Amino acid sequence: MPASTGYLTATRHPWPCLLFVLPLLIAYEAGVLLLGGTNPEAIRNGADHWVRCGLGFVGLRFFWLPPTILTLVFIVWTYRRRRDRPGELVGVVSGMILESVGFALGLWAFSRMLAPLLLRAGVALELGVGGDEPALRQVVTYLGAGIYEEAVFRLALFSALAWLLRWLDIPLVITVILAAATSAILFSTAHHVGPYGQAYSNYLFIFRLTAGLYFAVLFFLRGFGIAVGAHACYNVMVSIPGHS
Repeated sequence: MPASTGYLTATRHPWPCLLFVLPLLIAYEAGVLLLGGTNPEAIRNGADHWVRCGLGFVGLRFFWLPPTILTLVFIVWTYRRRRDRPGELVGVVSGMILESVGFALGLWAFSRMLAPLLLRAGVALELGVGGDEPALRQVVTYLGAGIYEEAVFRLALFSALAWLLRWLDIPLVITVILAAATSAILFSTAHHVGPYGQAYSNYLFIFRLTAGLYFAVLFFLRGFGIAVGAHACYNVMVSIPGHS
């Protein structure tokens, strides 16, 4: 029987996270197939490409494999946590939607203030230029970023680093700081590496570094679903007016 848990705890449980993220995952994968034409890979997010390249390296090239793996991880995790599964799912998921929008707006407000703050601090800036892709294609790509970047850098990397540091008996506060900082640095750096990477700019690197810390804190305190929701919502917000 579902356990009675508070909302703040329930959002971190894998069951509402799965219910929250799965529609976004389906929308992204369907959008890639429908809008990609003869080259759907051109729409895929960079983190999605990295996952697929890693699987392809060991001979696993099925297009459906990454979303299936992510879904199965949460199904197994949910089964293992079935005894404390939240009961009020409609309320929990509704709250996760509202939190995601609120945290996305917070990050958007920070992004508007960052450039003037850096200029006042004497940091030379070269702002990135937005892409000329159609808006709907950008929305699909950035939706995938919210899902797969959180899966790679927070769910996998942050969690693995935190587990390792705790295994080494590092205090929790230091563990969270080190895991968040490491995952954020790699998150920001990865956007400028490889054939799909953007040209480096101080503003983009510093903003993504800060955003990586922001999403790591959200993941730790509010759970994977809200981190994905805030990331995807922010990306969609800035993609519609054509900003990078």
